Amino acid sequence: MRKIQQPHAQEIVYGSATPKESVAISREVRAGRLRRIAPKLYTTNLKDPPESIIRRHLYRILARYYPGAVVSHRSALEGGVARDDTIFLTYKYTKRVTLPGITIRLLKGEGSVEGDSPFMEGLYLASRPRALLENLQPARARSGALKSWSREEIEEYLDEIARVHGEDELNRLRDAARRIAPELELREEFKALDALIGTILGTRKTKLNSASARARAAGVPYDAHRLERFMTLFAALRRAVLPVRQAPSLTPEGIRNLAFFEAYFSNYIEGTEFVVEEAADIVFRGKLVPQRPADAHDILGTYQVVANGEEMSRVPGTADELIALLKSRHATLLAGRPEKQPGRFKEEVNRAGETVFVTPELVTGTLIKGFEPCRALEDPLTRALYMMFLIAEVHPFADGNGRIARVMLNAELVHGGRTRIIIPTVYREDYLLALRALTRQGNTDPYIRMLDRAQDFTARIDFNDYERALTQLRAANAFLEPHEGQLRMPG
Repeated sequence: MRKIQQPHAQEIVYGSATPKESVAISREVRAGRLRRIAPKLYTTNLKDPPESIIRRHLYRILARYYPGAVVSHRSALEGGVARDDTIFLTYKYTKRVTLPGITIRLLKGEGSVEGDSPFMEGLYLASRPRALLENLQPARARSGALKSWSREEIEEYLDEIARVHGEDELNRLRDAARRIAPELELREEFKALDALIGTILGTRKTKLNSASARARAAGVPYDAHRLERFMTLFAALRRAVLPVRQAPSLTPEGIRNLAFFEAYFSNYIEGTEFVVEEAADIVFRGKLVPQRPADAHDILGTYQVVANGEEMSRVPGTADELIALLKSRHATLLAGRPEKQPGRFKEEVNRAGETVFVTPELVTGTLIKGFEPCRALEDPLTRALYMMFLIAEVHPFADGNGRIARVMLNAELVHGGRTRIIIPTVYREDYLLALRALTRQGNTDPYIRMLDRAQDFTARIDFNDYERALTQLRAANAFLEPHEGQLRMPG
């Protein structure tokens, strides 16, 4: 028997126009060593579903049957197969081909042009400028996926490019699209792209459908991905039913004691570490620390904010008030570190581990946009939890972001007549891991549980007497490092 030229070690076997090879394939099928999974397409795999096999070898199959085709339109921007298992190719003719688990949409058009990249096995991938032009073509489909993104999706994509790569990248894309538009016969589409980019950059004026693109055009761009996280937390807080812990009745001394421990732990968690007795000397007795003047002022500056009852009763009613409060409080917190630009938003990107925070040009817009849902949270605790994450996630300053976020958290609680929240040293890892889970995975439960427990802990401490509070905190392991123990709830 004549052997098939495509060895069985290959999972996919293609049909052949050569009579002898065609006969050999038929014999293999009858013998049960091959099976047909699509017209002129066979497999040596007798177990897996046809759709799984085809998906594994999709680009080899496409290159075999449509050599020189260009992965185009929405498939070029989405990296391949669309949401409804459709892939769009520009080829010599227009046709719809259905294979198990996949629909191939062939669209008649120009082959590869300047900027397109060799992809796999003889296929090409449309360049970003070409794909943008193609996605601005009118799209009509009686069934299945449209070949083009919506205008709003394109605007959001352009805004994302500007956010990640800078606005100069939009100009580069526009120049490249201008060069290839005539060859692709997409002159009208280029006019539309030119108008969109010009409007987003503020040099033209046309209607924009995307909120993020409109914000950039207005000069207050924001981080749309962060806004998704904020809305995830907002939805969870709207659903949450949390305990009501009224603020305790504190004497003037008790208020000072509470503010001291709040300032002490808030700085310790950020690496400004003093023995608690040293910190008490700085705050209550005005002791100077010549070797660490900036560290000493960090604690003193934080204390000056959180011990001021009038200041801590102020909460923002508008985004402008939020920004003003942030800058004013930050200026006090970091007055001892002029190199950190106290009271001024950051000028360089900051990060913590693998987390990159909002870029400087998006800080104001993200705070403005992120503050909008906060106004709909009526419960002081849920509003406080939202406010802290908003500030921590934006990270608007070069330094002191954790401290200012916790100040804003507790200001909402003071204004609402609720117990403040202190994060003791031993609870630091719980605090940071919960924040990280929300930032990276959108997991809200650890964050809400963590702060609820921290408020419960704070409510159990008697701050009216300094020594009693200190004893209770020590018994709760509050001053230990996370690896040295666990937080104990005072009886």
